[in-house]
This record gives sequence, structure tokens and C-alpha cells, in this order.
Amino acid sequence: MCVGRHVDADVWGWTVTREHRLSLLKTLPGFAVSGFFLWFTFVKKNKQGLRPVNLDDFKAIHLIAPMWIVGVVLFSVAGYTVRSYRSWFMLRSVKARFYDCARVFMTSLAANNILPLRIGDVMRIFTYSSDLNATPSIIMSTVLLEKLLDVLTLGLMFVVTMQSGYRVEPHLRVVAEVCVGLSFTGVLVLVFGARTLEATIKRLFARTKNEKLAKVEHWIVLALDCIRQIGVPGTLWLVAVSFGAWICEGLLYLSGGKLLGLRTDWAGPWAAVAQANLSFLIPSSPGGIGPFEWACKDALLKHMPKGENVGLASIFGLLIHAWLLVAITAVGGGMLLVHRLHLARKKSLLEEIDTLPVELP
Repeated sequence: MCVGRHVDADVWGWTVTREHRLSLLKTLPGFAVSGFFLWFTFVKKNKQGLRPVNLDDFKAIHLIAPMWIVGVVLFSVAGYTVRSYRSWFMLRSVKARFYDCARVFMTSLAANNILPLRIGDVMRIFTYSSDLNATPSIIMSTVLLEKLLDVLTLGLMFVVTMQSGYRVEPHLRVVAEVCVGLSFTGVLVLVFGARTLEATIKRLFARTKNEKLAKVEHWIVLALDCIRQIGVPGTLWLVAVSFGAWICEGLLYLSGGKLLGLRTDWAGPWAAVAQANLSFLIPSSPGGIGPFEWACKDALLKHMPKGENVGLASIFGLLIHAWLLVAITAVGGGMLLVHRLHLARKKSLLEEIDTLPVELP
């Protein structure tokens, strides 16, 4: 995010500066990445000269078991409620209210879905920290810990699902077994060695004069300090809560698969959850459009019996992503609107974005 004072134009009451245009230019590579993954997932022909998805595949989509709609909605609500609870649990020391934590969390997700450069996370740290009785540095430490817990949880889920599958190579299973051990070791070190790690990280980066490396050190230390303050029992509970949140999302994917008649082995939906959400690590357009669909399709194909409709795996990723984007954006946007109406704020959302710092501290 960039902030500037020089006014070049006025569009819908929001001043467009040179810095704004440069920020928009920075988003172009992300849109290019999204375009590539969408082409690779839905358009690129295979060795037989056939496209992975055609119009007939879309026409063939119908609800096999409509009762599973209840599961899709229920586990969507449950998953994001648990993640909101996790956000609140990390901010108990500043006496933040659960509803405020849920509102800020869902608003940040909604903003990430429609705005570039992960602005939602930046707004969560700077714009809404006061709503949670916290400083930006405290919120940043919880956001970093949150991301770390998600990566560890999803990574463990990914390597476990690699043990199954119709199209998983044997050497990949060996790699998965090694990664399971490393993941467990990483969680144990994170939980029980935060204080020691903090001192080690500071010594490791002490001699660096590189500003970017110094910033990485600052972020790591913030996350470790947050873990240290929460304590071992609290951190173990956060690990359990993180697993609970992603189990709910796995049940959401399972319900969606049953709804559309998608046939995979037991690990298919869980592999899709892990790969699709880890794909957000790939820089792309807002909402992770493109990498998400590709990762979901790739995971499902590994766990689908031969002869099953390959196009359905691609379409499933598209539909589940569309559901999540619409639902999260609607809920987060609705909570933001109610909050703004309640406070009768005169400053527009775009003006709030314009007050964000040039870069993270």
C-alpha cells in the first residue's frame, strides 16, 4: 500500500495519486498468475488434444443429494466461527470482545477477496486495532501466529493425505512420511521452545544490515513473543483449535462433493482443503483466483478412481471457491456495514485504506 498527497484526479470522491497508480501496477503480475492458472486448469489441452473441461461438463452438473446443502452451510459457519474464536483467544489479554474479533477477522477476509495486495490483513493490523483494545504490533503478532498455525496444520493435513490416492507416486509417499515427522517436530519446537528460539533468531540476524532480513526477523520475533506470552497450554490449545477449524472446512468440502456426486477415496476432500488453501501462498489476484482452482483439481485427481469425470474435479474447485468468496465477502461486508452504520462514520472505506502506512513495520 502506498499513500500520497499529490492529487492527480478525482474518481468517485477518492483522490487518485501517482503512488496509487504504482500500487495498481504492482497487482498486474498477480492477475497474470491467476490468468495462467485458470488457463492451465480449464483450457490447456492434454496429450490427446482434449480440453480438461468442456460445455457438456457444466451442463451435466446437478445436485445429486440436495440434503448436503445443509452440511455446506453448517460447516462453513462452524469453520469461520472457530477461526474467529481463535482470533479472540489470542487477544484475551487485552479484553477484546468476541464479536469485535469476529467482525474484524471476517472484514479482513472480505477485503482480501476484493482488494489487491492483501489489504485486508493490513487494515486488520492498523485500521481496526483500536477496535480490539490493542496496538498494531499486538495485532500483527497474532496475525503472524495465525498464519503460522494454518501453514503447519494444512501442511500436516497435506502430507497425511499423500499416504492415500490412486495417482500418488510411491516416492511422494516417502517424502510425505518424512514431512509428517518434520511437521510434528516443528509444532513441538514452536510450542515448547519459543523463548529459546526468540534469542536464537535475534543472534542469527544480529549482524545483518539488510533491511528486508531485519524486517523478517522483526516479524518472526513478534510471533514467537506472542507464543511465549500465551504460554505452552494456550499454544497447544491454539494448535487444537486450528485443526478444528480446518476439519470443519474439510467437512464442508466433503459435503460439497456429496452434493455434486464427486467420487474420491476418503482423503480426496481433505487433500483438496490442504492444497487449495496452501495455494494462497502463491501471489495472485484478490481471492486467490486461479491457483485455488488448480490446486483443488490437482488434489482431487490424485484421489479419484480411473474413469471418473475429470471435468467434475475442475468444476468442483470453481464452485466451492465461488461459494466461499461470495459467502465470506457477504458476511464480512455485512458486518462492516452494520458496524459503520452503528457508529455513523463519515470516513469512507477507501479513505480508511488511504490512511494505511506505506509498508508494514
